[in-house]
Amino acid sequence: MPKHGKRYRANFDKVDREKAYQPSEAVAILKDFEPAKFDETVEVHIRTGLNVRHAEQQLRGTISLPHGLGKEMTVAVFAKGDKAREAEEAGADVVGAEDLAERVEGGFTDFDVAIATPDMMPVVGKLGRILGPQGKMPNPKVGTVTMDVAKAVEESKAGKVEYRTDRSAIVHLTLGKTDFPEEALLENYAAVIDELVRAKPAAAKGRYMRTITLTTTMGPGVRVDPGRTRDITGREAKEEQAAVA
Repeated sequence: MPKHGKRYRANFDKVDREKAYQPSEAVAILKDFEPAKFDETVEVHIRTGLNVRHAEQQLRGTISLPHGLGKEMTVAVFAKGDKAREAEEAGADVVGAEDLAERVEGGFTDFDVAIATPDMMPVVGKLGRILGPQGKMPNPKVGTVTMDVAKAVEESKAGKVEYRTDRSAIVHLTLGKTDFPEEALLENYAAVIDELVRAKPAAAKGRYMRTITLTTTMGPGVRVDPGRTRDITGREAKEEQAAVA
């Protein structure tokens, strides 16, 4: 097992491993970590009680965080003719049709989001083995297969991101960067929790949100109490027990 460095160990010692912190406390701890040599990403990992082997308990959707992700989103669009021009005018970074599909088959995946018009799906569908594992496969359920490519590009550029449970029923999302103000990180966190509570599958059984962990790219995890949220001033907001129990 590899040994952690001095900086990681110092940050690890700031965390009570037996405690589930309030969101404001957890963010304050992350902000107090000794920083890395780059602007780290702040992540949230939510382990749900869903049985993802059942289709009716799959959790998937999109969310636009109020303060964005702190990064420039690179968008690729599979479209032809007028729709390709609309995508370019909306700010898409890469636009193409069969030629773009050939580039992807050759190993080009240097983009964060892929959008496609419905008529391009027979071509894009063949890229599933490449784009699927990376979470970049266009999907009509999350608005990335659409005729309104301009709107999809603009939303993606603004930081709209897709979320879904992985094979272990965990949702992994970015909340921003470590240089974000605490209030911005807390508001992004609250938006994520609100969205997941709203999107809770009707077939879900038992406890919905089991554990929540906040962390940074190079830092240790900080457990967050999944039963409550706090607003940006640190005052306790309403308990979400009914939603997460």
